[in-house]
Amino acid sequence: MRDSKSTTSDPEIRSLYTLLPSLNDLLLSPNFAAILQVESHNTVVRSTRTVLLRMKQEIAGGRHSLESLKKKLAEIHLAVAMEISRNNRYSLRRVINATGVILHTNLGRAPLSASALEHIMKTAAGYSNLELDLKTGERSRRDVHAEDLLLRLLRIRAGAVDESSADARRAAIVVNNCAAATFLALNSLAEGAEVIVSRGELVEIGGGFRIPEILAKSGTHLREVGTTNRTRLADFEKAISPTTGLILRVHQSNFSIEGFTERPTLHDLVALGKRRNVPVFNDQGTGLISSLEDLGVQAEPTLLDSFQLGVDLIAASGDKLLGGPQCGLLVGRVDLIDRIRRNPLLRTFRVDKLTYAALEATLMDHLSEKANSIPILEMLHASPSEILRRCEWIAAQVCSDDLFAEVVPVLSLIGGGTAPAASLQSSAVSLRHSTLQPQVLLRALRQVEPPVIGRVSDDTVLLDLRTAEPGFDATLVSVLQQIARTTIAPNTASFEHE
Repeated sequence: MRDSKSTTSDPEIRSLYTLLPSLNDLLLSPNFAAILQVESHNTVVRSTRTVLLRMKQEIAGGRHSLESLKKKLAEIHLAVAMEISRNNRYSLRRVINATGVILHTNLGRAPLSASALEHIMKTAAGYSNLELDLKTGERSRRDVHAEDLLLRLLRIRAGAVDESSADARRAAIVVNNCAAATFLALNSLAEGAEVIVSRGELVEIGGGFRIPEILAKSGTHLREVGTTNRTRLADFEKAISPTTGLILRVHQSNFSIEGFTERPTLHDLVALGKRRNVPVFNDQGTGLISSLEDLGVQAEPTLLDSFQLGVDLIAASGDKLLGGPQCGLLVGRVDLIDRIRRNPLLRTFRVDKLTYAALEATLMDHLSEKANSIPILEMLHASPSEILRRCEWIAAQVCSDDLFAEVVPVLSLIGGGTAPAASLQSSAVSLRHSTLQPQVLLRALRQVEPPVIGRVSDDTVLLDLRTAEPGFDATLVSVLQQIARTTIAPNTASFEHE
């Protein structure tokens, strides 16, 4: 390689330019004929011009000798094929989540079940009865496709037997996420009125979503009560006035307060609301149906708990611990849901047919007691011994002189703003490369196909297999063996085959 300060005036560099073939000569060559059999002429021309321009820039930068340029020209058809492949690649792609964070917001949170994917495909392949009542032939509401299943699931889990009971007089709405559900409920039920919230629940979650700002945007007036660490039921009761529209309970999401703390139970808030005729709105958040106590996760509030306690209105996410698609669920008294449905903003937050299909199938999985078919529930309950066995198998396949792999104990996280203090025993493949720093190795893993997303800890790259589907174990071995055989530029994540 020549000094990068070399210029095009250097006779040797000018001579290298003469080796570059013309576009027409390349297109007529046998190697390009094979590419033209599967790709359009215009696509091949555009990609070839890009590769040739890149070579000219490399020559101008002094990055080629006569030998290196000849070698690259001999493989120019491979570079063009790779350029075409890169241009044809989707931006949104499947990745292997080896971070150990089950509900990883940056990675799309909950993977969908096989039944949800199947229902999406069937629904998307043609027309559907999205807003058509098949019995009457009249237009209907699109949320009926999930409302009945959601309410039925909650009633069955609550042990309800009488459909005419007070618990049966509930309704539900589906919107595009839980933040939208919270905003819409506040705007519909308390615009111009006060909403009472504990200071310890004025949270901020990812993306700058802050409860005080949402309250302001919704047209309501925030009435803070208590202190950051201690709020009593009496604080709520004293704050109730003729201008009170709602009592708001917010899931503390991605943090926990410990020590000298106090917080009214949801049961006490519901009783207070009924006594003073003020609706209680619980932003439950996670969509968790059943307790996680069998995993050692204590006191994580569930959607079922709120439903059984008779909370007037509940908001939850579909793509968290429910294990479904991104959406926001509102479940509550029929009169409150009707007021929300009359809000013209509802149309701006509605979801499409594919979300309803995925949600309907996920709820059906819960109703059919096929919890293991829901990926996040399977990950939550994965056996630590089985994760260890998988890690040991992968490490044995990839350990080499350049890539050292060993199995280490780690703690997985639930993530997604749920159970912030909880962790699950797991194992990970710990990777060290002979020449690469951990961050460079981490970047290199993101460049393979499919991209592998890990994390760095104690100067090693960790691949926690709790969140990596077992079906990808062989793919991980192949990827890691490829990295062990490949020369990677120390300051980049690009591959240069030896």
